[in-house]
Amino acid sequence: MSTRATTALVLLACVVAVIAALLAPATGPEGMSVLEAAVLGAVEGLTEYLPVSSTGHLLVVQRALGIGTADAAAKEAADAFAICIQLGAILAVLGLYAGRVRQVGRGLLGRDAAGARLGVNLIAGFVPAAIIGLLVGDRIKEHLFAPWPIVAAWAVGGAAILVVARVKHEETPEGRSGLGLGELTWKLALLIGLAQCIAMWPGVSRSLITIVGGVLVGLSLAAAVEFSFLLGVVTLTAATAYDALQHGSALTDAYSSASLIVGLCVAFASALLAVRWMVSYLQRHGLHVFGWYRLAVAALVGGLLLAGWL
Repeated sequence: MSTRATTALVLLACVVAVIAALLAPATGPEGMSVLEAAVLGAVEGLTEYLPVSSTGHLLVVQRALGIGTADAAAKEAADAFAICIQLGAILAVLGLYAGRVRQVGRGLLGRDAAGARLGVNLIAGFVPAAIIGLLVGDRIKEHLFAPWPIVAAWAVGGAAILVVARVKHEETPEGRSGLGLGELTWKLALLIGLAQCIAMWPGVSRSLITIVGGVLVGLSLAAAVEFSFLLGVVTLTAATAYDALQHGSALTDAYSSASLIVGLCVAFASALLAVRWMVSYLQRHGLHVFGWYRLAVAALVGGLLLAGWL
């Protein structure tokens, strides 16, 4: 997608969000203002495809805003909102990687061998998370969707990025070598999919674990990032649809349609910008900055928790 097209889509999404906010009824479901929805949408879009954990950021921001803290029903609705606005980020990547998506579509119709291989690899990468999510997804939410587990995951993930970056020597041309996306096999994709299951622990980051997993199985950094984005479309679409079916009524009972529209539009616009920036950044630099960022945010949030300010 060209820069001009990206800019146009960002502006269109912002216009739709503003119109939805202006048309929001003066009274309606309580629990979230359109401004808070916009904040959550921005956090979701900016962090979903960066290796910093969108779930961790959203849970902390929700807690800071007092969203979903009243009772179990409020938390259910807030969690469903956070997952459903992922659709905005999904649509952003579908637009940015429309060529790859069309290639997979042709492959599934038997018209593109490379597209068919990529489609098989995406399915292989998705299956482990689908199985584990169905088996223990609710238990993970019950025990790990809390501030301290997120802080721990941020810190461990940050250290892991720095270790992998050092081992792979990303700062050198040699460190950027590796398999291209077309050379990925279904067995290697399955390994990346197994690694993706670790990201069910909030704070780990699905993008982090799939990018690092891709590099460790031999992909170049660029190929690992692209596969991570495409695998994210499949995984996040399934998670969003499943959560909407499971908790859709709680979401609509708690929040207005305007809040959901604003959250989706802002997530879409911010994800477009974040993904384009990340791809451009990684062409010149490595993953180091994300490792240091994770360590810094873990220290900051941990300090706020110890002080009782969060």
